[in-house]
Amino acid sequence: MKKWKFGWILLLTILAHGSIAQESDLSRLGTWNILNVKIDLGERWAIFVEPQLRSLRWYDHFHYYELKGGVTYDLGKNFSLTTGVGRYDTYQEGGDFVTPKVNNEIRTWLQLQMYQYLNRIRFEHRYRAEQRWTSDGYRNRFRYRFNTLFPLNRSKIEPGAFYVSASNELFFTNRAPYFERNRLFLGGGYEVSPLFTLQMGWLNQFDYKINDETGRNFFQISWLFELQWQEVKRVNRPDSMN
Repeated sequence: MKKWKFGWILLLTILAHGSIAQESDLSRLGTWNILNVKIDLGERWAIFVEPQLRSLRWYDHFHYYELKGGVTYDLGKNFSLTTGVGRYDTYQEGGDFVTPKVNNEIRTWLQLQMYQYLNRIRFEHRYRAEQRWTSDGYRNRFRYRFNTLFPLNRSKIEPGAFYVSASNELFFTNRAPYFERNRLFLGGGYEVSPLFTLQMGWLNQFDYKINDETGRNFFQISWLFELQWQEVKRVNRPDSMN
């Protein structure tokens, strides 16, 4: 059993740090730190809050933070609606929170998530429409993310389960040139308990026109907490970060 667990831990470590070997200098790898806290209010309703902190170097040159929250309603077993609001601040590069800011933003959004299963593999489709009040005025943005998750040592995601995950997200606007960004994630996680999941991996971001982030490769780590105001049984766990 110890060898079994060690093997999964080693695999997750390789996935999480795969991009590090490709970097000639570790300090060139940015960091992307996420804390997601979700509270189940009943069988269908939940609320969440999520702060993020990002840096353009290895835990240095912090240039971005966000704080958002919202409400989720489960339409059915494999469908959910989410609405949220957040504050997003982007700073100059070259140090920690260098002013003047590049962007000051308030954002609202409406989101639809759909889940599909093929044996042990979970597929997620996420559609989001954003309304953005930025330093340069009002903007609309539309996002689609495809995510897949595969448990390694269990038939499903449950306490004690290791899993691998991959996702790709496309960003579009209603203004030319329309395509704005592509975001790719490869990694894995471990569900410690029904209340806590740890996930980490490599994130690559490509911007067609850079306007608020200059990084390309990031080490991402996410702490995912799911608390229960009322005891419910959730099927689609762990819940993805927003």
